[in-house]
Amino acid sequence: MTVDQIEIPLLLNQLGASLVEAIEQRQIENPIVIGIHSGGVWVAEKIHQCLKVKEPLGLLDISFYRDDFSQIGVNPKVKQSKLPLTVEGRDIILIDDVFYTGRTIRAALNEIFDYGRPRQVILGVLIERNGRQVPIRPDCIGAEINLIAGQRIKLTGSEPLGVVIQTVS
Repeated sequence: MTVDQIEIPLLLNQLGASLVEAIEQRQIENPIVIGIHSGGVWVAEKIHQCLKVKEPLGLLDISFYRDDFSQIGVNPKVKQSKLPLTVEGRDIILIDDVFYTGRTIRAALNEIFDYGRPRQVILGVLIERNGRQVPIRPDCIGAEINLIAGQRIKLTGSEPLGVVIQTVS
């Protein structure tokens, strides 16, 4: 898929369908949906509704778990993580907007494991792009997009959700 072909409703439908299939295959009942701030929360809100999950939506801010924390400093807009009292033994659907290097997901998993050991985690992302640096890969995606060096993709939102391609120098 090219950048010009990105249609958020279509990507949300594809991600939702892929997650439903994964839930059925893994025989998951009563999962917890967790979105990673900020764009991942916007996507997770839509997925939470689509899947009709009974549990409240979990929110995760990984600012203090990043491996580049010493380089970039603290995000001035750190938000509170809100997870259920326990994730121990629970099935989790972890949602992010864009999967790039895998480092955000690594940080999110570290934070989740500080709350307890889940039974399993399904990773769903709206967009997967080239650039993976760690051995982590999404289970479910809305679309895969290849960008050229110096470009990054950013979700805008929350209503309506949109995508912007930025050139980084």
